[in-house]
Amino acid sequence: MNQVLTLSRPLDGLRRTAAGGRHRAAALWRAYPREVIGAGLLGVVAAAAIATSVASTNSANDIAKAAPPAPPPLILKQIPTDQALKLNAQIPLASGPNPAAAPFVFKGNAAARAQALNCLASAVYYEAGNQDENGERAVAQVVLNRVRHPAFPASVCGVVYQGSTKVTGCQFTFTCDGSLNRQPDPDGWKRAVRVADDALSGSVFAPVGWATHYHADYVVPYWAPTMAKNAVVGAHLFYRWGGAWGQPAVFAQSYTGHEPNAAALRSAALATVHVVVPQQGSLAAAIAKIPGAEPLKLTPSMRRDKRVAVRFNLVARKAADEAVHEDYTKKFEVSDNLKWSLSSDAVAENEKPLGRAAAPAQGASAAGASGAR
Repeated sequence: MNQVLTLSRPLDGLRRTAAGGRHRAAALWRAYPREVIGAGLLGVVAAAAIATSVASTNSANDIAKAAPPAPPPLILKQIPTDQALKLNAQIPLASGPNPAAAPFVFKGNAAARAQALNCLASAVYYEAGNQDENGERAVAQVVLNRVRHPAFPASVCGVVYQGSTKVTGCQFTFTCDGSLNRQPDPDGWKRAVRVADDALSGSVFAPVGWATHYHADYVVPYWAPTMAKNAVVGAHLFYRWGGAWGQPAVFAQSYTGHEPNAAALRSAALATVHVVVPQQGSLAAAIAKIPGAEPLKLTPSMRRDKRVAVRFNLVARKAADEAVHEDYTKKFEVSDNLKWSLSSDAVAENEKPLGRAAAPAQGASAAGASGAR
């Protein structure tokens, strides 16, 4: 009996404590109803934030363990320009926030910075040199975004020339379409270098956010509908990967601080035979417009596609352009009759016959003499 009384007394105390708590809560509700509601909502928000943080941490850990997606090749739909412009305009901008990228922090010596500056300025000039400064800054931002994304190389030159030595697959078209054969104009190159230097020093072009892809508005890549379109700057449309691989937390790859030789990468890109997909119109005319381009025959593809190989024979093109034509008949000391024989000129009415003229007959001479008189 004593044991039962002993056990019941603590339970009675707990009951009295709970009853007191309920009374105090009721009194607080009657006195301060709005404050109680606010405190409750605050608690719900705090719990949700904690849950989201835990979920984000788990998601980031899952991403770190997973392999990043492979950058898609720039394969274009074969449609006219006006239709491409219409289709691109119909792709809506992604909903939701588009946060600005973090400033790029360059970590490397002066030699590495010189190589990075050359590669980044080349991308800016050849990809957006015909646009305003915002268009150039947008391209520079995409390059530096890629440097920090695990799907791409961790150096500036590695990003710019990625895939340039493959038959297909260059990420920036200027590294495989012959654009590198064009010498940049001094003013345009100077501006591109300034834009690239600012970007390497931490300047951020916020409108494109963490975009990792872009294309001109007059073409439609097959990958465009699969990504989130997050900006339009000038003639370029900018995209990021959908889902977790396009979120800011993924851009945590460390910059190596080392850069490959820009001149060597450029030479390797020019020496590679690239395969390009023919566009609308005359293929021969399109290739003829590319300095030094020569079409090459390919073995028929098992996929029965219409690929075209282009070789950039710069030496032969330059020699052919600079060769001085000299007429064959003028090159050798030959008679006038032989020159006429070798030419394609029509026979003139007053052309003298070959050989020595025959002596006229006696009657013909007399008639001619009387006529002359």
